[in-house]
Amino acid sequence: MAQSQPSVKKQQELQLQYSNYKNTLQQIAQKIGDVEQETEEHKLVLETLELLPQNRKCFRMINGVLVERTVKDVAPALKTNSEGLKKVLDDLLKQYKSKQDEMEKWKKKNNIQVVQQ
Repeated sequence: MAQSQPSVKKQQELQLQYSNYKNTLQQIAQKIGDVEQETEEHKLVLETLELLPQNRKCFRMINGVLVERTVKDVAPALKTNSEGLKKVLDDLLKQYKSKQDEMEKWKKKNNIQVVQQ
């Protein structure tokens, strides 16, 4: 017996699964963009602070409160945050790749062909 077209219900289920994959990938991509932007901001601030004397007064926002510190106090915390952001970014990129691979396997398994309109 030849394999017929999937039932309407099966087609709807496959469409829903495909939409879920696409939405998840879009959400991860948005997070990646946000973290990349924050990483770039940290980089710019650190580059600026490197040129200043260590005892120079500077201000930092902590939990919505602007506090006065010195470059010597702020720079190490910013470096730590920056390194943490890089790790988060690496994890998000791995997560994106993993979800993308999972979606490709799912598409092959279910013989899914995406039609662009």
